[in-house]
Amino acid sequence: MNPNIDRLEPGYPYPLGATFDGLGVNFAVFSANADKIELCLFESSGRRQIMCLELPECTDEVWHGYLPDAGPGLLYGFRAHGRYEPENGHRFNPHKLLLDPYAKQLSGEVRWTDALHSYSVRSKRQDLSFDRRDSAPAMPKGVVTSSAFDWSQDVRPKTPWAETVIYEAHAKGLTKLLEDVPKRQRGTYAALSHPKVIDQLKRVGATALELLPIHSFVQDRRLQEAGLINYWGYNTLSFFAPEGRYMSTNSGDELRIAIRRLHAAGIEVILDVVYNHTAEGSELGPTFNLRGLDNASYYRLVEGNSRYCVNDTGTGNTLDLSHPRVLQMVIDSLRHWAESYRVDGFRFDLGVTLGRDGNNGFDPRSGFFDVLRQDPVLNQLKLISEPWDIGPGGYQLGQHPPGFAEWNDKFRDATRRFWRGESGLRPEFANRIAGSADLFDRRARRPWASVNFLTAHDGQTLRDLVSYEGKHNEANGEDNRDGHSENHSCNWGAEGPSDDPAIEDVRDRVTRSMLTTLMTSLGTPMLLGGDEFGRTQLGNNNAYCQDNEISWFDWTLLESDHGRKLTEFVGKLTAARRKYPLIRADRFLHGEIEVAPGVLDIDWFDERGEHLSQEDWNNTEGRALVMRRCRRREDGALETVTLLMNGSGDTLTFRLPPPDLHRTLIIDSADPDGAEAEVGAEIEVRDRSVLLVVGTDRSE
Repeated sequence: MNPNIDRLEPGYPYPLGATFDGLGVNFAVFSANADKIELCLFESSGRRQIMCLELPECTDEVWHGYLPDAGPGLLYGFRAHGRYEPENGHRFNPHKLLLDPYAKQLSGEVRWTDALHSYSVRSKRQDLSFDRRDSAPAMPKGVVTSSAFDWSQDVRPKTPWAETVIYEAHAKGLTKLLEDVPKRQRGTYAALSHPKVIDQLKRVGATALELLPIHSFVQDRRLQEAGLINYWGYNTLSFFAPEGRYMSTNSGDELRIAIRRLHAAGIEVILDVVYNHTAEGSELGPTFNLRGLDNASYYRLVEGNSRYCVNDTGTGNTLDLSHPRVLQMVIDSLRHWAESYRVDGFRFDLGVTLGRDGNNGFDPRSGFFDVLRQDPVLNQLKLISEPWDIGPGGYQLGQHPPGFAEWNDKFRDATRRFWRGESGLRPEFANRIAGSADLFDRRARRPWASVNFLTAHDGQTLRDLVSYEGKHNEANGEDNRDGHSENHSCNWGAEGPSDDPAIEDVRDRVTRSMLTTLMTSLGTPMLLGGDEFGRTQLGNNNAYCQDNEISWFDWTLLESDHGRKLTEFVGKLTAARRKYPLIRADRFLHGEIEVAPGVLDIDWFDERGEHLSQEDWNNTEGRALVMRRCRRREDGALETVTLLMNGSGDTLTFRLPPPDLHRTLIIDSADPDGAEAEVGAEIEVRDRSVLLVVGTDRSE
């Protein structure tokens, strides 16, 4: 770069961001309301600003300029000039260095200081005041990159939805304590594809690794001052740059290599992404990028009082995806991760927020959904929504458009409550394990649209679910007030760890029964990483700020007899899921098709082998349930898959319903080591246990 240059060439308005063309760098940034935008360049440490050059052109509200002889590695930011009128939604302050929303890599981190705010924090006028301190020393800078990477030999696994098993994990926590990984690489992208990790994913039958947010995010000032850390990462600073804390090198190629190796092992990678809000918080929050570039365009503001942000997310602000340039930024970000990193899908945090059309509420035909469904790259990927937010009408489970799967919290709660032994659960539980057709069977959607889960990062681990009656979030520094109070958990006789064999026996049995329910229900199963070997968070059900042993995977548990056997049991369940198509049926079953005389595609019975009458369904004390699915195989044989579920506290004798078939016991949650065995028409099922029995009218 020529340090004596005094003005930029005009350049082009597309693509947005900083683009190296081999001879120089084109810069383009959107702002509909700025009067002037300057490009600021910094020396390699980021401490000293070298020069500030005005972007010379503005085309369709995109400011742009071209810097000849510049290249990868250049550090930069923007300053935006315009009106400072918070009451009208405008918060321009050229004293604040702004990060490029399209920056592909960041240098440095946010260093908290009051100068990061556009207003004087200590002023009685609050955000109506104006702060003239330069924020550049406290701001990370964008880095010009070149994204060349050889993907020529990469093959996406493209696992069909009906065969998908998701494993949710944190990019750092998954491997931070894994001693097989070189110390420098533990907790980094490089470790995600370590042979030990891939082997564990294969052992439990996972086909997709879903990572908590890896977009670059901010460490909350409140948490840092309390000596805590934003561990989960739901506080996005840059939608295009990978989080630098998870790098063992200073290159995004580290993540690309990990994804390529996971693909080679047949494992897809899904990213948990946060496009509903940013790290800038409420109107009293800092100015990092979007607020300073064009607050009135990027954020949804209160109708009639543009000084205030709409807070449908609970984080202080809400991105306005009804604005075409904001929607473009989100879609460009998704394409970037899909094409430059070849990820296989996305899980959208607070997905309802993304489907809000301005202030008009959730709309499954909103621009966000329409663009995704039409995009030839993105509509080929796995798209998963968290179907709620805290805004009006914020619970929209089952209301998303075709092409989307949704986290099904009704499955989670019904399964927990049934195996806890609650009354009146049979009808609800039956709906959930049959794919939640009451919620999803519309607009040609399939059972896979229901992402079934027992636990997720937000909440207790499975081990804690059977070990603690209440939450234990004292380490979070909020006097245990944070986190959900009702987890439908049960400690089975002792709060926390126990050396009582009877308590441990029932805990293990309930754990296996819930896992069996998860893996044999219609829908897409999602396993919280570490649940397969008994990972604990010591009762913490909101470990968002625990970047320590509370959250990190303790891989030594896998070496214990308990952890090894539980992992083997999960692998046994996923193997059965792969082997028997009825377990993962790709169409809803309604009990309306007669596969054989008197045998329906799905049917329900009690422990006596008798059909459940309406009176039986309404019996609140009924805790036994039999679900049978049936099909004709390609060879013409009749095949059934039957689940015998005993949610009571007593051993019960179940009678299998007719017809008389050759029956094989595949899974018994009370006997995890048991081999497959032929069974007769009657079979005992222990308390709080489930059996999986496969039947056929042919001797095999």
